[in-house]
Amino acid sequence: MVLTDIRKGDKAEIVKIHADKALKDRLTSFGVMRGEILSVKGCSLARKTMEIEVDSTLIALRADEAEKIEIIQIDS
Repeated sequence: MVLTDIRKGDKAEIVKIHADKALKDRLTSFGVMRGEILSVKGCSLARKTMEIEVDSTLIALRADEAEKIEIIQIDS
């Protein structure tokens, strides 16, 4: 399952990030890394962007970036 598969209000644990080094480094600088718990705060109407929260940091991701984040959904 990838990040784009879940909806607003859902929580998930990051399992793996399938991205190049530059994107992994950028995500890591925001706290998005394996083992972290995130929650989806919102999505644009066309689901082209989504807002997630990791450790009280709000991050906006493009859909193509979110698709590279493998997750396990957590029951709320």
